[in-house]
Amino acid sequence: MIVEKLLVLGYNVRMSKDFYERLQSIKLNISYYRKKLGFTQENLAEKLNISRTHLSNMEALNMNTGITLEMLFEIADVLKLDVTKLLEIK
Repeated sequence: MIVEKLLVLGYNVRMSKDFYERLQSIKLNISYYRKKLGFTQENLAEKLNISRTHLSNMEALNMNTGITLEMLFEIADVLKLDVTKLLEIK
């Protein structure tokens, strides 16, 4: 079942409900660990060399902003986490 559309690298990609729910978990994990480790959106975005708005959109559950693997690894590196922490489905 197709429930959302996601713009990834300029292509219109449809995602299943299962994929959508996993993406939501990753977004929540990024936000959770960012806050737990004392980062604001602004200072994490600065370390990632992206805008605060882009980071906010990556964390926002109501936004269709995808997260590349490269960005996921960069976030994990800045937060000094094993990337698997960001991929945990809760």
